[in-house]
Amino acid sequence: MDSIRILGGNQLRGQIKISGSKNSSLPIMISSLLTDQELVLDNIPNLTDIETLVLILKDLGADINYSIPKRKSSLSTTSDRIMHIKFKNITSNQANYEHLSKMRAGFLVIGPLLARTGYAKVSMPGGCAIGTRPVDMHLMGLKKLGADIKIEKGYVIAEAKNGLVGNKIHLSKPSVGATQNLIMAASLAKGESIILNASIEPETMDLIACIRKMGVDIDVHGDNVQIQGTINIKGASYEIMSDRIEAGTYAIAGCMTGGRIELTNFDPHLLESPFEILRNIGCSIKLFNRRIVIEKVVKDFEPAKITTEPYPGFPTDLQAQFMALLTQASGKSIINERIFENRFMHVQELVRMGAKINLDGDKATIIGKTELIGAPVMATDLRASVSLVLAALSAKGETIINRVYHLDRGFEDLEKKILNCGGIIERIQENKYEVI
Repeated sequence: MDSIRILGGNQLRGQIKISGSKNSSLPIMISSLLTDQELVLDNIPNLTDIETLVLILKDLGADINYSIPKRKSSLSTTSDRIMHIKFKNITSNQANYEHLSKMRAGFLVIGPLLARTGYAKVSMPGGCAIGTRPVDMHLMGLKKLGADIKIEKGYVIAEAKNGLVGNKIHLSKPSVGATQNLIMAASLAKGESIILNASIEPETMDLIACIRKMGVDIDVHGDNVQIQGTINIKGASYEIMSDRIEAGTYAIAGCMTGGRIELTNFDPHLLESPFEILRNIGCSIKLFNRRIVIEKVVKDFEPAKITTEPYPGFPTDLQAQFMALLTQASGKSIINERIFENRFMHVQELVRMGAKINLDGDKATIIGKTELIGAPVMATDLRASVSLVLAALSAKGETIINRVYHLDRGFEDLEKKILNCGGIIERIQENKYEVI
């Protein structure tokens, strides 16, 4: 099992091109189930979660291939990778456990698969261990659209012999996954559907924009989504948005190491809440068209109070990274995690490196400034993994991060991007060092 070795203490200086969004790519790839025509997707990141979803979609009958166009320029908004997906025929109605156990997003196939074929058998999802994240709202919404639902031996079996019918669906809370699943299902339902209290994250809006290009009439009013179902969903070409979580992570890396990072291929308005906090604690952020320049401009960071919230509030996927940063602030910082109930598993690993963090339910209190010392640590989930990378980059001495397969799920070319900015980082493969 791979590990990553980091020697801390170097300022990160340089340019990083932000990859396509993982959290946009996955549901948009799944939306290809809605049509028998080809969906062409640009700016797809090279991640293990993408590879896993490709396997899931191929099992269902997808014809998938990649093409690699010539890079236009270093600041191009076009990636090096284009994916072609075509479901001319659905050859299987079952998404199996082996692949879905590795990622939660695969469960999103149930909505469009059911809508197109009238039947879907999908394993209960896996993914990061950051809370229960039940699928109750997904199933409630599908029932509202006319599906019969039963659960047998770890599988959800959904059936709609006469097709789905539009309806009004009220979500008890703004669930990203449920919103995306139900948008796709409602796109092929008869008549109009309205999803109330929907999650309007940028990645959901990216999915909506793609499905609109495929011919579905979708309107968004505040946190309500109105979908006019149609059987005439066609293929389309679409460019995936850039990854705001990756951008936020590297912005923190630049600040935390006292360096200067330029981020390209990214819309900075997607991170207004985190950027405001970075400015408040002592970072300079200069915004340009699809790029930002960020650097530390104070000797010591100011403490901060953060509460994770649905967009446009502070994203839960940057909580762990900000916790690492706030260990370097002078004074007491507080983070309230309101999205997932079990997303503090990185705390014990940061403490191993010298951080002073107290937990009380969904609240973490960080006492800084503390000197971080390199140590062997264990990654527990995707965002926790990268928080340890940030801590290691600013720590004294050597850090070995184990279980880095979590990082490969969500950060494309992480070692290369850090190396190019002056960080000292290498991957260890089976007791053998491989410099990237």
